[in-house]
Amino acid sequence: MALESVHNTLKSVLSEAGFKPTSGCYLNPRFALAMLAGIVVVWVMHSWVKPYPASVEYSWMQLLSLIIWQPFIEEVLFRGIIQGQIRKQDWGKLSWSGISSANAITSVLFVIVHMINSTPAFALTVLAPSLVFGYFRDYCNSIYPSIIIHSSYNAMVFVGLILHGNTVTVSI
Repeated sequence: MALESVHNTLKSVLSEAGFKPTSGCYLNPRFALAMLAGIVVVWVMHSWVKPYPASVEYSWMQLLSLIIWQPFIEEVLFRGIIQGQIRKQDWGKLSWSGISSANAITSVLFVIVHMINSTPAFALTVLAPSLVFGYFRDYCNSIYPSIIIHSSYNAMVFVGLILHGNTVTVSI
């Protein structure tokens, strides 16, 4: 009986953090548009802010972290826990043009955290993507779409480096 109670508690906590199956979200044209918008976001980031030096070296572990672990951890923390808790409040559910106040507050926090290791200009470039991630957290009631979009945007950062002529080396 105690094991069942632990299982139910864990299931409830994970569900509250947005670990919920979502149907139809990935086939929605908005989702496809969000994925394609990542190309524009990364192009703007590399063209205007130039957040990376002319020569960048990644290890395979850093590349995997950039594309898999960082988006997963950030989405669980920001969209799953923070946005999930804020949207429980009546004021957190208020929405303007599809952007909830929970999403807006979470996105501002996301930018502030990115200012720790980045320039303010670069940190501000994550605002629009953060609003997109949060939109899908609200729209699909799950963090899985946010994780997928965030991972694809981070992968596009790597591709953007190459397309902008940066020397990119991936070491073993």
